[in-house]
Amino acid sequence: MRKVATTIFVLILSGVGAMAATEAPKPADKPRTMDEVIDRVITNENRANQQLKQFSPLVETYIQNLKPDKDLGYAPAGDKYFLGRADFSKGVSLVSLTDTNGKGKKIFGAIGNFFSFAMQFLPDGFLQMIFIDTNGFDKQHYKFDYVRREFLGEVRCLVFDVSPQEKSGKGRFLGRMWVEDQDYNVVRFNGAYGGAGHSSWYFHFDSWRTNVQPGLWMPSFIYSEEKDLHYALAKKLDFKAQTRLWGYNVGRSSQEQELSRILVETPVQDDTKTSNDLSPIQAQRSWDRQAEDNVIDRLERIGLIAPRGEVDKALDTVINNLEVTNNIDLEPDVRCRVMMTSTLESFTVGHTIVMSRGLIDVVPDEASLATMLAHELSHAILGHRIDSSYAFFDQLLIDDKETFRHFGFARTPDEERAANTKAVQLLNNSPYKNQLGNAGLFLTALGSREKEIPNLISPHLGDRVPIMADLKSTTPVDQKQNPQMIAALPIGGRVKVDSWNDKLELIKSKPVGTVAEREKMPFEVTPFMPYLMRYGAETSKPIAASAATTPADPKTGASAPGKP
Repeated sequence: MRKVATTIFVLILSGVGAMAATEAPKPADKPRTMDEVIDRVITNENRANQQLKQFSPLVETYIQNLKPDKDLGYAPAGDKYFLGRADFSKGVSLVSLTDTNGKGKKIFGAIGNFFSFAMQFLPDGFLQMIFIDTNGFDKQHYKFDYVRREFLGEVRCLVFDVSPQEKSGKGRFLGRMWVEDQDYNVVRFNGAYGGAGHSSWYFHFDSWRTNVQPGLWMPSFIYSEEKDLHYALAKKLDFKAQTRLWGYNVGRSSQEQELSRILVETPVQDDTKTSNDLSPIQAQRSWDRQAEDNVIDRLERIGLIAPRGEVDKALDTVINNLEVTNNIDLEPDVRCRVMMTSTLESFTVGHTIVMSRGLIDVVPDEASLATMLAHELSHAILGHRIDSSYAFFDQLLIDDKETFRHFGFARTPDEERAANTKAVQLLNNSPYKNQLGNAGLFLTALGSREKEIPNLISPHLGDRVPIMADLKSTTPVDQKQNPQMIAALPIGGRVKVDSWNDKLELIKSKPVGTVAEREKMPFEVTPFMPYLMRYGAETSKPIAASAATTPADPKTGASAPGKP
């Protein structure tokens, strides 16, 4: 039936997804020489730059300043966060969802009494890294040297070194690019603009694209890093940054699926003869549920909430474990959704629990995840309600850039304390009661890092990670007896993102064996190493994951990558 629905839909509609597929370049004769290959690459790259103008993905950049650490090598020493929507119709620009004070974010303030030297991170500058060159990517401005063939995941690539021609101007790309060997699209490039280093403001970066539709490779991940970058009065900057893009087809996938269901739906059964009127309590529950549904639908349509999928089901399983062992039966049912952002936060919208992707990423095991969910479940049990005015649909008709100012689901201090107390009761009666030391270790690690990562732990819509004193005082696992124990994972350690339709999946990576102390990197930024596949290919291997360490089983020390 699904196949029939899809076929009917394609025949009668021309959505953006279909448009992108039909506008892909038609197959041409295979190039016979390396010069012809380069010509094809140049043509495709310039076409891709034009295709991007029809899309407005969400763009998230998270930056961690670094300081030397005797145990870890480098550790976070402050951070910056930016979330916005790209607008390629006017070049490279962003409409901010988080920053209302201009494009730049100061790292340092005034130096001395009379001079102000401010180093700024510009979000537009990180977005620029999805392009090799928008002003003259051709043989007149660049030299291309073939290196070798290489696989990136399942995609075989041709590798070229790219360097500017003499007198081609400033800001040209210098580095290496990977070109898939079927249609000759660039899928990765690694280097810097105009040369980077001690005397330049150009940062090094590694930019990746994924095959989201036939013939369409879209920018998805960028990793940037600098060490010993000097500026102002001998000031030095070390940092690492991740930029993610998603929501290219935001809001359209669900509409397409809904229309497909309508086209093939069987006649609706009329149950009016057996239905009953709602009691006042039932009416209130239904009204609150309508408010929940309105909020979640709105956040999903702008790309902040992921469509329901594999990760939601994993969260639902943990909630079910907590409810069954505590004899809890709530009406309406409690359900879970995932917020797409890297910030560590969670909140309830009525009986809908929302956890950020970033928080799911960094929890080391299921007991720690259950601790976060138990806190939010407690809000539902204690009757901490949603603002029911969201049931009026006009409350949702706002510009995307007003989202974080318009919506807010943070709880009062009294409600938070009550939820903490109730959560501990739930956990002590749950299957996780003997593993709460792991959760205590996670909360302790987070508490020790909170001054260094204030933007990562600052929520946009909900509450900060609850620091439960009763759990922090629980005797944690002895790390000296089990050096493989990981208190928290790096960012990107659990969840992978499909940048086209916002679909989330759990990472299924191979065990990494022994993990050195410097490889644990709790709450830290790490490089991206996506496992690339062509659109439509099926495999059990990951398609897009941060190069993060995999958690070890707290009892055996063995890796358990597929288990949250």
